Amino acid sequence: MKLWIALLTSALLAACASYSGSGLKPGEARLEDVQSLMGPPALRWQEADASVQLAYPRGPLGYHTFMVKLGPDGRLQSITNVLDDAGFAQIHAGLTKEQVLHVLGPPDYSLSVYFKARDELVWDWRFCSSFGVPARFQVLFDATSGTVRSAISQVEVHAKDVASCSR
Repeated sequence: MKLWIALLTSALLAACASYSGSGLKPGEARLEDVQSLMGPPALRWQEADASVQLAYPRGPLGYHTFMVKLGPDGRLQSITNVLDDAGFAQIHAGLTKEQVLHVLGPPDYSLSVYFKARDELVWDWRFCSSFGVPARFQVLFDATSGTVRSAISQVEVHAKDVASCSR
C-alpha cells in the first residue's frame, strides 16, 4: 500500500511539474528541457536580443498561461503565469493583436466573438481571480484596425455558486 501511495504521489508531482514547468531550474534548463517537460509551445517569439519567449496556455479548462523566457544563451530565465492582475494591467487601448498575444498568450479561440454592428472582435481567457474564483478576461478589438478598444473581466457565475479555483 505504501508503494502504491508513493507511486501515485510521484505521478501527481510529475504532472504538476509538466503543467507549470516548476521542475525546471533557471540558469540551467535549456529549450530541449522545457519542451520535454511542458511539451511544444502554442506560440514562440524570437526577440531582437536573441532571447526566446514561449507561450504555454493551459486552457480552456485551466486557469493559467505560462510564459517561458530563454536568454540569448538558450538557458531558462523565467517561467511566469501571465493570467493575473499584473498581466492584465499591461493591456490597454491601442495595442495590436500581436502585442496582446505577446503579453497574455493565445485566448480560447472557441469563445472568440465578432459583433458586426460594432465591428468588434472579442478574445477570451479563463483565469483564477485574486478572490480565488474562476473568471474571464476579455479584450475587445476594433476589428478593422485590429487594435484594442477596451478590456473587461468578470466572474464566470455568481460567486456563491462557484467553487474556489486553485493557483
